[in-house]
Amino acid sequence: MDEVAEGDGRESLVDRPASVAAAFEGSEEIAEARDLARWFLVNLQAVHGLPVSGRAMGMVQLVVSELVTNARKYAPGPCLLTLEIDEGTVEVSVWDSSTMLPSVLAADPDRIGQHGLEIVMAVCRSFAVHREPVGKRITAAVVLADDPGGDPAGRRAL
Repeated sequence: MDEVAEGDGRESLVDRPASVAAAFEGSEEIAEARDLARWFLVNLQAVHGLPVSGRAMGMVQLVVSELVTNARKYAPGPCLLTLEIDEGTVEVSVWDSSTMLPSVLAADPDRIGQHGLEIVMAVCRSFAVHREPVGKRITAAVVLADDPGGDPAGRRAL
Protein backbone atom coordinates (compact mmCIF):
# COMPACT_ATOMS: atom_id res chain seq x y z
CA MET A 1 0.00 0.00 0.00
CA ASP A 2 1.21 3.44 -0.79
CA GLU A 3 0.86 6.08 1.86
CA VAL A 4 -0.66 9.37 0.81
CA ALA A 5 1.16 12.61 1.55
CA GLU A 6 -0.68 14.94 3.91
CA GLY A 7 -2.43 17.90 2.38
CA ASP A 8 -3.23 16.43 -1.03
CA GLY A 9 -6.96 16.10 -0.24
CA ARG A 10 -6.99 12.32 -0.06
CA GLU A 11 -7.49 10.19 3.04
CA SER A 12 -4.50 8.26 4.36
CA LEU A 13 -4.88 4.52 3.93
CA VAL A 14 -3.53 4.01 7.45
CA ASP A 15 -6.60 5.79 8.89
CA ARG A 16 -9.09 3.57 7.04
CA PRO A 17 -10.26 0.21 8.34
CA ALA A 18 -8.18 -2.63 6.96
CA SER A 19 -10.02 -5.10 4.75
CA VAL A 20 -9.49 -7.52 1.88
CA ALA A 21 -11.90 -9.42 -0.34
CA ALA A 22 -11.64 -12.16 -2.95
CA ALA A 23 -13.94 -14.43 -4.96
CA PHE A 24 -13.44 -18.19 -5.05
CA GLU A 25 -15.00 -20.57 -7.56
CA GLY A 26 -13.46 -23.98 -7.02
CA SER A 27 -12.89 -26.27 -4.06
CA GLU A 28 -9.17 -26.25 -4.85
CA GLU A 29 -9.18 -22.55 -3.95
CA ILE A 30 -10.02 -23.20 -0.28
CA ALA A 31 -6.29 -23.31 0.51
CA GLU A 32 -5.93 -19.96 -1.29
CA ALA A 33 -8.65 -18.52 0.96
CA ARG A 34 -6.72 -19.67 4.06
CA ASP A 35 -3.52 -18.20 2.60
CA LEU A 36 -5.29 -14.88 2.02
CA ALA A 37 -6.45 -14.84 5.65
CA ARG A 38 -2.92 -15.52 6.91
CA TRP A 39 -1.45 -12.85 4.60
CA PHE A 40 -4.06 -10.34 5.81
CA LEU A 41 -3.27 -10.98 9.49
CA VAL A 42 0.51 -10.92 9.00
CA ASN A 43 0.13 -7.56 7.23
CA LEU A 44 -2.04 -6.23 10.05
CA GLN A 45 0.88 -6.85 12.35
CA ALA A 46 3.61 -5.58 10.04
CA VAL A 47 1.89 -2.56 8.50
CA HIS A 48 -0.62 -1.46 11.14
CA GLY A 49 1.10 -2.78 14.28
CA LEU A 50 -2.05 -4.55 15.45
CA PRO A 51 -1.48 -7.49 17.79
CA VAL A 52 -2.64 -10.83 16.42
CA SER A 53 -2.32 -13.78 18.80
CA GLY A 54 -1.22 -17.19 17.58
CA ARG A 55 -4.66 -18.48 18.52
CA ALA A 56 -6.36 -15.78 16.43
CA MET A 57 -4.11 -16.59 13.46
CA GLY A 58 -5.16 -20.24 13.59
CA MET A 59 -8.82 -19.59 14.35
CA VAL A 60 -9.29 -17.10 11.50
CA GLN A 61 -7.78 -19.56 9.04
CA LEU A 62 -10.02 -22.32 10.42
CA VAL A 63 -13.16 -20.17 10.17
CA VAL A 64 -12.26 -19.10 6.61
CA SER A 65 -11.65 -22.70 5.62
CA GLU A 66 -14.94 -23.95 7.09
CA LEU A 67 -17.12 -21.15 5.71
CA VAL A 68 -15.59 -21.18 2.22
CA THR A 69 -15.77 -24.99 2.15
CA ASN A 70 -19.48 -24.89 3.00
CA ALA A 71 -20.16 -22.20 0.41
CA ARG A 72 -18.34 -24.19 -2.29
CA LYS A 73 -20.04 -27.44 -1.26
CA TYR A 74 -23.65 -26.25 -0.94
CA ALA A 75 -24.04 -23.22 -3.25
CA PRO A 76 -23.70 -22.97 -7.02
CA GLY A 77 -21.33 -20.39 -8.47
CA PRO A 78 -18.62 -18.39 -6.78
CA CYS A 79 -18.43 -17.26 -3.17
CA LEU A 80 -17.04 -13.98 -1.90
CA LEU A 81 -14.76 -13.83 1.15
CA THR A 82 -14.27 -10.53 2.96
CA LEU A 83 -11.97 -9.99 5.96
CA GLU A 84 -12.27 -6.73 7.85
CA ILE A 85 -11.00 -5.36 11.14
CA ASP A 86 -13.65 -4.09 13.56
CA GLU A 87 -12.90 -3.11 17.16
CA GLY A 88 -10.26 -5.72 17.95
CA THR A 89 -11.79 -8.50 15.87
CA VAL A 90 -11.47 -9.86 12.37
CA GLU A 91 -14.88 -10.13 10.75
CA VAL A 92 -14.88 -13.06 8.35
CA SER A 93 -17.75 -12.72 5.90
CA VAL A 94 -18.65 -15.24 3.21
CA TRP A 95 -21.37 -14.59 0.65
CA ASP A 96 -22.76 -17.34 -1.56
CA SER A 97 -25.68 -17.68 -3.97
CA SER A 98 -27.75 -20.19 -2.00
CA THR A 99 -30.78 -18.91 -0.09
CA MET A 100 -30.78 -22.01 2.15
CA LEU A 101 -29.67 -21.01 5.65
CA PRO A 102 -27.20 -23.30 7.41
CA SER A 103 -28.25 -25.20 10.50
CA VAL A 104 -26.28 -26.71 13.32
CA LEU A 105 -27.09 -30.38 13.79
CA ALA A 106 -27.87 -31.79 17.24
CA ALA A 107 -24.88 -33.14 19.11
CA ASP A 108 -24.13 -36.71 18.05
CA PRO A 109 -20.80 -38.26 19.06
CA ASP A 110 -21.31 -41.02 16.45
CA ARG A 111 -21.75 -38.59 13.54
CA ILE A 112 -18.76 -38.39 11.24
CA GLY A 113 -18.33 -34.99 9.65
CA GLN A 114 -20.65 -31.98 9.46
CA HIS A 115 -19.20 -30.39 12.60
CA GLY A 116 -17.73 -27.32 10.86
CA LEU A 117 -20.47 -24.89 11.77
CA GLU A 118 -20.40 -26.05 15.40
CA ILE A 119 -16.67 -25.39 15.49
CA VAL A 120 -17.01 -21.96 13.89
CA MET A 121 -19.68 -20.93 16.39
CA ALA A 122 -17.57 -22.20 19.30
CA VAL A 123 -14.42 -20.23 18.42
CA CYS A 124 -16.01 -16.93 17.36
CA ARG A 125 -17.09 -13.93 19.40
CA SER A 126 -20.17 -13.59 17.20
CA PHE A 127 -21.86 -15.44 14.36
CA ALA A 128 -24.66 -14.23 12.10
CA VAL A 129 -26.45 -15.34 8.95
CA HIS A 130 -28.29 -12.83 6.78
CA ARG A 131 -30.36 -13.39 3.67
CA GLU A 132 -29.49 -10.98 0.90
CA PRO A 133 -31.38 -10.06 -2.28
CA VAL A 134 -29.37 -12.84 -3.91
CA GLY A 135 -28.08 -15.60 -1.63
CA LYS A 136 -26.89 -15.19 1.94
CA ARG A 137 -23.97 -13.82 3.93
CA ILE A 138 -22.43 -15.52 6.95
CA THR A 139 -20.34 -13.34 9.24
CA ALA A 140 -18.21 -14.52 12.15
CA ALA A 141 -15.94 -12.38 14.32
CA VAL A 142 -12.68 -13.69 15.81
CA VAL A 143 -10.86 -11.72 18.52
CA LEU A 144 -7.41 -10.58 17.34
CA ALA A 145 -5.56 -10.84 20.66
CA ASP A 146 -7.09 -13.05 23.32
CA ASP A 147 -4.30 -12.32 25.76
CA PRO A 148 -3.15 -8.69 25.67
CA GLY A 149 0.15 -9.79 27.23
CA GLY A 150 0.58 -12.71 24.83
CA ASP A 151 2.96 -12.90 21.91
CA PRO A 152 1.63 -11.77 18.54
CA ALA A 153 1.32 -14.56 15.97
CA GLY A 154 4.42 -15.11 13.92
CA ARG A 155 6.67 -13.55 16.58
CA ARG A 156 8.45 -15.27 19.43
CA ALA A 157 9.62 -13.89 22.73
CA LEU A 158 13.41 -13.80 23.11
